[in-house]
Amino acid sequence: MQQFICGFVVALLAVVPAVVLILRKKPSRLQKNKNGQPGQLEELSKLTGQLTHEIKNPLSIVKINLKLIGEELEDSKSGSPDSKDEQSFGRALRKITVIQREMDRLEQILDGFLRYIDKTQLQLANVDINELISDMADFYSPQAHSHSITIRQGLLRNEPLVCKVDADMLKPVILKLFINAQQAMSDGGELMIRTDRQKKDAIIRISDTGSGIAPAQLGNIFDAYYSSRPQGSGLGLPTAKKIIEAHNGTISVNSEPGKGTSFTITLPVHAL
Repeated sequence: MQQFICGFVVALLAVVPAVVLILRKKPSRLQKNKNGQPGQLEELSKLTGQLTHEIKNPLSIVKINLKLIGEELEDSKSGSPDSKDEQSFGRALRKITVIQREMDRLEQILDGFLRYIDKTQLQLANVDINELISDMADFYSPQAHSHSITIRQGLLRNEPLVCKVDADMLKPVILKLFINAQQAMSDGGELMIRTDRQKKDAIIRISDTGSGIAPAQLGNIFDAYYSSRPQGSGLGLPTAKKIIEAHNGTISVNSEPGKGTSFTITLPVHAL
């Protein structure tokens, strides 16, 4: 029964996002109907979000029941240590552990999908980008140290770099780029974090000395559900791009295999 539930949820997760992505390739036809009202794409996004929420409800129930079954098996095993069924109990517990791990992964996929399709509602405020980047570097530094990564900062200091942004939305984007850099430097390396100003734009550049990205992959990294890592969700960078563009900014990447990767974010500077 548990395997059937897992297979059913995986099938839904595979089909629904695929339909959304296919339809998004034809926005001119689907954005609005003849009366100028929201068209099929908006309706589909809404229904997909509702469907995802509906999937999460039974998913949570399955997870809770698996936990309870596991606890019951543990109690039975500890109550009869000399039972001939001890090996069977052990196998059952291991299977339940695997199912619970996959359930957690499905939940993460659902959460990522919801974030990706959700309409980005920004809570804008004047934020000094230098302070935000410095705070994120301090927050990440213990993890960097544990992975033998040296952080080097070169922040613009001769003037405030104030942008009108949603800091709570922007911080996960920065952290995502830090984590990407970390994963590209399995043996350690350097993480360079720089800010600058070019005319009316604030520039954030996050670079690493990692393995780099192959030219054939470089053009796809912002595509939904594209990932070069087996356990990657394929939604991290597309969601980051969506958030940056919601701020009227841009995000781009340059990379050279064997030498490293550099992400560049531009955001409009707010005139004080």
